[in-house]
Amino acid sequence: METTYLNCLALFGVGGAHPGGLNLTRRVLSKEKINGDSKILDVGCGTGQTSAYIAKQYGCHVTALDNNRIMLEKAGKRFQSMNLPVEIQHGSAENLPFQNDTFDFILSESVTAFTDVTKTVPEYNRVLKANGVLLAIEMVRNTDVSENQMQEILDFYGVKQLLDEQEWRTHFEKAGFNHIEMEEVELHPDIHKIEVSNDYSLSTHIDPSFYEVFEKHHHLSIVYKDVLGCGVFRCSI
Repeated sequence: METTYLNCLALFGVGGAHPGGLNLTRRVLSKEKINGDSKILDVGCGTGQTSAYIAKQYGCHVTALDNNRIMLEKAGKRFQSMNLPVEIQHGSAENLPFQNDTFDFILSESVTAFTDVTKTVPEYNRVLKANGVLLAIEMVRNTDVSENQMQEILDFYGVKQLLDEQEWRTHFEKAGFNHIEMEEVELHPDIHKIEVSNDYSLSTHIDPSFYEVFEKHHHLSIVYKDVLGCGVFRCSI
C-alpha cells in the first residue's frame, strides 16, 4: 500500500480527523433542523464516527459513503457494534451513486478538498433536494504561498487544489448554490496532531513508515499554521 496521508488515516482508523473533530460536527449539526424524517449523506465517512453520531442523536436515515474500502469495513463494524441501521455505500464524491434530489443534508468533513471540486460540488447539488443543505468543513488557504510551498502541501496531503475562501465560494456558486455562508474555525497547532484523537480502529499490520506520516503532518501543520485554515461552509439553493 502506498504511503500516503489518506492511507495512513485508513490504517489507523482515525475517527474525527478533520479540524475541530466531533465537537465541531455536533455544533454545526445542532444549528440545523434535523428530524427523524431527514435523509443525510455523510460523504467520505471514514470509520463512521460522524454517521454513528447522527443516527444515534437524530434517529434519521443516514448514508455513509467512502471510496476507501478499509474505512468502510471499519465503519461497518462500528455501526454493527452499536446496532445502528446506517446504510453503507462504496463510491466516489466525484460521481455519487445516487439519484437526483435524494438527500436533505450532505455533510463533507475535510473530504471535498481531496477531490476534483469542479466535479464534486455539482454532484452535491444534483443529489440534494430543492431545499437541501450542504455542510462542508474544509481546508482553506488563508494567505498566498510560493510555488514550492504549494507543491509541498499538495504532494503530502494528496489534495488537488488548495483554495482560499473566495475560490471555494466561486465553486459553490458555479454549481448552483445561491446562499453560501462561511464560518472560520479557529485552529491551534495541536488540533492538527491526530495523535490526540481517542477514536482509533487500528489495522492488524501497519508499516512503520506510516508513523512517519503522522509526524510529517504535525510538522507541516506548524510550519504552515498561518496558511492552512479551516472553514465551515453552509450552502443551499
